[in-house]
Amino acid sequence: MTLSIYQASVPVFQRMLGNLADILEKAERWTEDGAINGSDLLNARLAPDMHPLVRQVQIATDSVKGCVARLAGVEIPSFPDTESSLAELRQRLDRTQAFIANFEPSQLDGSGDKAIVLKFPGVELKYSGQDYLLNFVLPNFYFHVTTAYAILRHKGLQIGKMDYLGRP
Repeated sequence: MTLSIYQASVPVFQRMLGNLADILEKAERWTEDGAINGSDLLNARLAPDMHPLVRQVQIATDSVKGCVARLAGVEIPSFPDTESSLAELRQRLDRTQAFIANFEPSQLDGSGDKAIVLKFPGVELKYSGQDYLLNFVLPNFYFHVTTAYAILRHKGLQIGKMDYLGRP
């Protein structure tokens, strides 16, 4: 049995975005209880040279919508990076979920050999669709979701491994 590009992307993204939304909902309740200031939490980071929580979530969602759109050959939706609350971050996760939910397996399957070119200041990265998903997007996505989890855990939110992994 082969694993399709769709199976390796959309359901994986849906699950982890849902888990992150649940974690952010716990964080929101935690701030409402007065345990920590929500703005301080949004701006928390693990190290001075790392992005804060708000940016970790933005990058995770940007990775997902960019991946699915590129593999399907459609325009990437633009989400302004203006979230200033945990509720707004959860809304961004919901918008990302809504975007990827509209894709059918047939739109992504067969994109494994598709040429994907990413242009960053000073560097151009070239991938096949499969390498882009497996060796760029998934590691990047998990890095930012994990970092968001770690920031919240570091600040004292009572979450654990099963919050990160979610339930089947």
